[in-house]
Amino acid sequence: MYRRFPSAIFVAALAAIALAGCGTGASASSPAAGSSAASVQVIPVAASTDAWGSILSELGGTHVQATSIINNPDTDPHAYEPTPADARTIAASKVFVENGVGYDSWAAKAVAANPTSDRSVVEVGAVTGTPDDGNPHQWYAPESVGKVADAITAALKKADPSSAAYFDAQRAEFDSKALADYHATIAEIKAKYAGTPVGASESIFAPMASALGLNLITPASFLKAISEGTDPSPADLATIKSQITGKQLKVYVFNSQNSTPDVAAQVDAAKAAGIPVSAVTETLSPKGATFQDWQTTQLKSLETALAQATGK
Repeated sequence: MYRRFPSAIFVAALAAIALAGCGTGASASSPAAGSSAASVQVIPVAASTDAWGSILSELGGTHVQATSIINNPDTDPHAYEPTPADARTIAASKVFVENGVGYDSWAAKAVAANPTSDRSVVEVGAVTGTPDDGNPHQWYAPESVGKVADAITAALKKADPSSAAYFDAQRAEFDSKALADYHATIAEIKAKYAGTPVGASESIFAPMASALGLNLITPASFLKAISEGTDPSPADLATIKSQITGKQLKVYVFNSQNSTPDVAAQVDAAKAAGIPVSAVTETLSPKGATFQDWQTTQLKSLETALAQATGK
């Protein structure tokens, strides 16, 4: 389970914001084309990471001004240190999406330091029923993405009831249009490659492997250790080495934002053994991409690797 603690500067900023009563901060944005400023209420919303922030922005459309706190592909979210500006962003938001499951504990502290009935908080772990010691990377679980999108839409409607019909339409379009290629690619990979043995560097890929029907043979204890920043066991390292050298897996998937020496060695070993390697990230890549474009690009890269490995 991830346990990150905010810096002293961040804690001080939380206290200052709480004393100042900044929880009802307002924000401004240009109205949608063809709409008058009076007809569109633009509300400030935010997410701890752009994996969810992109979805929040798309569902809110022209009626929100969305901010993702972690939004740099070169950043390791596990090691993120929040800033006073982040505390202010959270305090001002009318809807805030935090991951939970110990992934962004600093975000939960910011919400708790500035309680207000004027803000709706969507905690992904609670929405998806993920236990505290579960896999926090629920944006790699298609079913969880749908549940969180529903929860975000409900929160937006609560924050701005006058735009409820607009938010419902945004939610419907998100499924029918934005996620169409994403879902089609998942179905295509599952139909072609279900049961194919694959390896991974950490638990981030586990939810998607399950959705794709792939057989993730890397020891679960190794996946968890790398995700949580602890040392993997010698037995797990030996097992993975044997899997790679014996070509028991067809593709190796690694998180390029969390490449430890052990993971780097496994990537090199997979390449040396002629096993295709496919990368995933924890934040949108490239920066500013939409959730669906980011995920679909990664899925198609994985599909290419699977085709190369299996000849299908």
